[in-house]
Amino acid sequence: MATWFITGAGRGLGVEIARHALKAGHDVAAGVRRVDALPDDLRGAERCHPVTLDVTDQAQIDRAVAQVVDRFATIDVLVNNAGRLLVGALEEITDAEARSLFDVNLFGLINVTRAVLPTMRAAGKGKIVHIGSRAGFEGEPGMSLYSASKFAVAGISEALAVELGPFGIQSMVVEPGAFRTDLLDPSSMSVAGARLAAYDGTPAHHMRDGIGGANHLQPGDPAKGAALIVEVTDGETLPSHLLVGSDAYERLEIKNAMVAEHIAPWRDRSLATAHRD
Repeated sequence: MATWFITGAGRGLGVEIARHALKAGHDVAAGVRRVDALPDDLRGAERCHPVTLDVTDQAQIDRAVAQVVDRFATIDVLVNNAGRLLVGALEEITDAEARSLFDVNLFGLINVTRAVLPTMRAAGKGKIVHIGSRAGFEGEPGMSLYSASKFAVAGISEALAVELGPFGIQSMVVEPGAFRTDLLDPSSMSVAGARLAAYDGTPAHHMRDGIGGANHLQPGDPAKGAALIVEVTDGETLPSHLLVGSDAYERLEIKNAMVAEHIAPWRDRSLATAHRD
């Protein structure tokens, strides 16, 4: 069995991944901001080791990785799950709000991955699972900065799959649709502090004003989604992308059709730019 290190393991998809990894017989290091917030069933599990982890704090990252390696001797699977949501039209979002989002969703992921890689390289194996989003392949109005952070996660994962291949390390991005997690709770979702009346009645404010009403009513079951993620990760070879949820597949098909329609008229002209006169 393997040692799993999961960030953002205190609730939502992270806690369900931890539960299913334990059920599959793995050791689990559960990274959480506050250990006392970890559900009792995980805190009491023999093979679950809680570690204090704020992915925006490099010192905590370094301590957490050292604790996991000290406890389990290795890290076989890293699940970069910690993340949050920011809603608002781009023009409404301040630089500080945007940077705070990216500090968690992107730079936290980068820094945790960088801290774990020496252990995986020394072992000559490892799997890195990045929890992206449907918004990581389709930009959504009112969620432009969140989409940007998840597009970046997908790009990093694809690059790492090739970059780390020589070391026996695999990388996969999981792109879930809408699941009944706590992502839309105030503790996980921020709304831009500014509100511009010019966007009233537009898609950005339809998203801003309506998203809270979907909280815990989303179609996806996080326990079933986590079970699939663990099953796929336990396989010999990770796919580059794992879509989870019917809406993720529906939106990808719509996105692919839209891109094909938009690029087709310019194909010949575009190819001609490579010709020498």
